Amino acid sequence: MDYNLLKYLHVIGAITLLGTGTGIAFFMVMAHRTKDAAFVARTAAVVVTADMIFTASAVIAQPITGYFLAEMTGADPWTGWLGLAILLYGVAGVFWLPVVWIQARMRDLARHAAEAGQALPRAYHRLYRIWFVFGLPGFGSVLAILWLMIARPSL
Repeated sequence: MDYNLLKYLHVIGAITLLGTGTGIAFFMVMAHRTKDAAFVARTAAVVVTADMIFTASAVIAQPITGYFLAEMTGADPWTGWLGLAILLYGVAGVFWLPVVWIQARMRDLARHAAEAGQALPRAYHRLYRIWFVFGLPGFGSVLAILWLMIARPSL
């Protein structure tokens, strides 16, 4: 495979992770702030779908393209900045996987509240707080990985 094409696909994957993560966080926070169960349910449904299509695709593509890039360049993926990027990728995954389930559960809780004409339940608010806190290291790891990809510091 052509190195530039592979690198292009890897960068597109990184952009997708960052962009989808930013968009999802923004729309979920803004929907949550309305306290409107029906709006939260609709927004969360779109967010879960976007996560499954875009984020999951990028999550799969990144290690594959990264592996082949390392092979083509002869880089040892377990040392230096690349090793740190892989570690941070694992950290991001540890926090992202529960967030996918949390978003789906928040969607369901909001949907049930809307159908019953009730306010968002305590369980939703508890999950929202966990979702928000888990987003910080997950998203922060992605930002750090992008910096490592660009700066390639000597570590």
